[in-house]
Formats: sequence, C-alpha cells, structure tokens
Amino acid sequence: MASYKEPSFKDRAALSADAKQRALEKLKSKPPVDPAVVAARAAAREAKEAAEAKKREEKKAAIEEARLEKIAKAEAAERAIEDAKQAAIQAEIDKKAARDARYAARKSRK
Repeated sequence: MASYKEPSFKDRAALSADAKQRALEKLKSKPPVDPAVVAARAAAREAKEAAEAKKREEKKAAIEEARLEKIAKAEAAERAIEDAKQAAIQAEIDKKAARDARYAARKSRK
C-alpha cells in the first residue's frame, strides 16, 4: 500500500494554472450577449423601477393622507371638548343669573 504523497508547490501551481486556463476557455467559448437582449433587459428593469417608484409614491401619499385625517380628527375632538367646556360655562352663568333673579325678586317683595 502506497503512502500519501503531499503535492509539491510545482504541482499545486500547475493545477492552479490549468484550472485558470480552463476557466478562461469556458468564458471565451460563451456566445457574446446580443444588444437587443441587453436593451430588452434594460427596458424591463426601467419599467420595474418605474412601477416600484409609483407604488412607493402611492404608499407615501396614503400615509400622508392618513396622517392628515388623524390630525383633522384630533382637531375635531379638541373643538368638541372646547364646545362642551363653553356650554358648561354658559350653563353655570345661566344658573347664576336665575339664582340672582330669584334673590332680587325676594328682596323686592320685602
């Protein structure tokens, strides 16, 4: 039984050069890319990017609309609270006026 022989530097360099040469030959054997195919791919990529940009803009517009709607609802709620406070104040003023009128009526009877 033969023992394992570790490859020398020359052997490793030769294997590497051979692998590099085979890779270069494989690359050179590829047919050149057709300009029409490149143009079609570029057009498809541009169309896809345009669709994505449109989708992003629509999403951004929807988010902005939701934000404005939320602000409008908050302002409406604030106005409703302020109106309720004003109504309560007016009710207190009316009650005081009625009480004062009753007091004045009692005073005038005496």
